[in-house]
Amino acid sequence: MGPRRSSPPEIQPDLLGGGSAAPAAIHRLFFALLPGEAVSGRIERAAHDVAATQHLRARLIRPSRYHATLHFLGDHPVLRSDIVGAAITAAGKVHSTPFELVLDHAAGFHGREPPCVLRCSSVPSTLQTLWQDLRQSLMLAGLGAQLSRNFTPHVTFAYSRGAVPQAAPIDPIAWRVEGFALLHSVVGGGEYRTLDAWRFSAL
Repeated sequence: MGPRRSSPPEIQPDLLGGGSAAPAAIHRLFFALLPGEAVSGRIERAAHDVAATQHLRARLIRPSRYHATLHFLGDHPVLRSDIVGAAITAAGKVHSTPFELVLDHAAGFHGREPPCVLRCSSVPSTLQTLWQDLRQSLMLAGLGAQLSRNFTPHVTFAYSRGAVPQAAPIDPIAWRVEGFALLHSVVGGGEYRTLDAWRFSAL
């Protein structure tokens, strides 16, 4: 069975048309897995533990912004209604079931402000299939320009202002994933906005 769509917040026409958007605003679109409150709390505790243990100089992320990106759809000067509509249609064609993702170690990626992340030692086959199926559906919808060819599930919890964090185990965080969402953010702005969301159907 395929995912059941939840009721998304109304998208205001002026945002889609870009009429009221500040000229310098950068609108980011991406599909992601969103942890619930309990899992977010455990991620936050792990983040503080890792930061303290490794003496990180880092900018910690608010728990409300924790997520695991599935697919990035690009940065745009306005929130494009055509891309949003095509992405929603493509996501509605994807089939999956709930699965468990276990975050069990901290690590870091290189960059100007290196991301500090939590990762899983083993990627669930259901998650890998979801990523591949969604990618294929987005490609067929003409949204393949920004899609990555590789998938490394992770949750960013901070951005380092010094060295790249060292790989280190954490107390495993079991996360039951029951759906995914299409998110919008204004780079440098406030909270993410959920444009649409889908819940998986159990077998």
